[in-house]
Amino acid sequence: MIRDLCDGQLEGAEIGSTEIMFTPEKIKGGIHTADTKTAGSVCLLMQVSMPCVLFAASPSELRLKGGTNAEMAPQIDYTAMVFKPIVEKFGFKFNCDIKMRGYYPKGGGEVIVRMSPVKQLNPINLTDRGSVTKIYGRAFVAGVLPFKVAKDMAAAAVRCIRKEIRDLYVNIQPVQEPKDQAFGNGNGIIIIAETSTGCLFAGSSLGKRGVNADKVGIEAAEMLLANLRHGGAVDEYLQDQLIIFMALACGVSRIKTGPVTLHTQTAIHFAEQLAKAKFSVKKSEDEEDASKDTYIIECQGIGMTNPYL
Repeated sequence: MIRDLCDGQLEGAEIGSTEIMFTPEKIKGGIHTADTKTAGSVCLLMQVSMPCVLFAASPSELRLKGGTNAEMAPQIDYTAMVFKPIVEKFGFKFNCDIKMRGYYPKGGGEVIVRMSPVKQLNPINLTDRGSVTKIYGRAFVAGVLPFKVAKDMAAAAVRCIRKEIRDLYVNIQPVQEPKDQAFGNGNGIIIIAETSTGCLFAGSSLGKRGVNADKVGIEAAEMLLANLRHGGAVDEYLQDQLIIFMALACGVSRIKTGPVTLHTQTAIHFAEQLAKAKFSVKKSEDEEDASKDTYIIECQGIGMTNPYL
């Protein structure tokens, strides 16, 4: 996909290859289609292409096909409800239009992402978590799965959260995906917590054959609760997705996180190698974080400027 975005040369990009050679050219705007032809994640296609098209010569429309709610990748609801509002703090906007949802194993989903290029990215500071003010989400079924499954996932998740957070209304909507907006069968849930300072945290889970609905709901709820315990201002899945933007931005960015994930360590390693950005990861010194596993990731961005604007 990235080769096509910039009319580049790519060698060795096949299964079993141990090295690739990539020579990029000018990043073009316009319409780009990428189809995994499986349940491969549209969100991962978006993750890799977004930093590129921000520095394109003109606006872009990315037509991404594959899985929208698949394992081992963000669900599209996470991308739209958590990643999008936070990443837009770097000073750009994008539009994410879910045309069709697709699930494992068939895929068949389609998402259209539209965005305009920027001259430069602003640094961000996400270090003040605030207090949780809202918890909401959606529990969905698609295809042949009965609506009761969505209701059971939602109810189990609410019960689990109530044990720990009693003073907030937890609003998880059960949803039957319309037949014309979902390809194949699937079920899952995403729950989001919003704080007084605009931080967003999520827990999510997908149903699999033979796993009862309650278990799916509880897994998502427990993931959310774990992300609220560590005192960070981003959840464990947002951490690594912000690194490349921090590296490209102009100035110093800081995010407060829970334990630094291997994904984040890897992203930092490559941002330092390839972009020559400088990162530091230090234990948070705030009093309220003393008993917690909380870190500050700081980055001196390289101030990438768009040569075409």
